[in-house]
Amino acid sequence: MSVSPSRPAGDLGSSAGRRLVLLRHAQAEHHGGLSDEMRTLHPTGRRQAAHVGHHLAAAGVVPDLVICSIAVRTRQTWELVASAFGARPPVEYSEDLYGAGISGTLEIVAGIPEEARTVLVVGHEPVMSGVAYVLAGPGSDSAALARVRVGVPTGTYSVLEVDRPWDRLERGSATLTTVFVPPHHR
Repeated sequence: MSVSPSRPAGDLGSSAGRRLVLLRHAQAEHHGGLSDEMRTLHPTGRRQAAHVGHHLAAAGVVPDLVICSIAVRTRQTWELVASAFGARPPVEYSEDLYGAGISGTLEIVAGIPEEARTVLVVGHEPVMSGVAYVLAGPGSDSAALARVRVGVPTGTYSVLEVDRPWDRLERGSATLTTVFVPPHHR
């Protein structure tokens, strides 16, 4: 489900100076005695992540930089998403992102190097949708905004257009253009 009817399918905001893509990890296995950090992807999650990677690649949304939580399920999600891209961008595995709330995640984003134009953050709920909601400002797609307001299912990504340096992002300073929900959740 792509909840951005105002844009053609392949146009995820390419006119903006920067794009921030916030991806909730794909569906994980239940705890099964493992610590939360060690949970792996469920077979459905593996399919979700591969589908998300193909969707991003087909739309021309290939990151210059990836910031990924250290949790096993986020790392596995990234590896499956990345398999759809030709070249792999640099990846920063962040212990801080694993436990970060919205403010902490925004601090991580503020530290992104200025040369990075499209950045993919692979993290957890309710933070990924919360960051999208907080950053979404005027001109954001109303259906996408409604989706992130209530949270997003596993494997969902949001795209925000950013017209300022990463370290100057603040509440309402980006444009939420797209929320893509993988087929399992449609």
